[in-house]
Amino acid sequence: MYEVEVKVPADIEAVAERLDELGAEQVDTVIQTDTYYDAPHRNFAETDEAFRVRRETRKGETDAKVTYKGPLLEAESKSREEFETGVENGDDIDAIVQHLGFEPAATVRKNRRVYEVREYDVTLDAVDGVGEFVEVERETDGDIEPVREGAYRVLRDLGLNPDEQQRTSYLGMLLNDANE
Repeated sequence: MYEVEVKVPADIEAVAERLDELGAEQVDTVIQTDTYYDAPHRNFAETDEAFRVRRETRKGETDAKVTYKGPLLEAESKSREEFETGVENGDDIDAIVQHLGFEPAATVRKNRRVYEVREYDVTLDAVDGVGEFVEVERETDGDIEPVREGAYRVLRDLGLNPDEQQRTSYLGMLLNDANE
């Protein structure tokens, strides 16, 4: 399965108003806290991979997931292979991966509002220490290009410019800001 994602910086309140005008349905509100790990056997920054433990809090309840993201597949979007599964206890999985030699690299925290627009998830993100962004994404097990072009159309309908796409991850942005 491939995740096709296009992300642009935006005033998320203005985009929320536009989504309301379009009649988009808000389907989720969540606080995500992502702990990213460095691997003991290779440099994920060099291989363009990511491994994280995500905690998602909705209505006072917290769930955890483990995610591996492969390298980017194309220059036109943030499309990549992705594997994700739920875990019963986020603290236990953190302990397991650390005992295997993985070291925490950084934590990214974001407040997200998720809408559905024509088979796409439109996510309004307020990312601590990074800023505000809109992500348009959808999964595919087939051709990436038509899914990416559809994401571009959704962005344009929201008054956003796909040419302003940010391919750097929130983790990369956070680490770049910390090093400047």
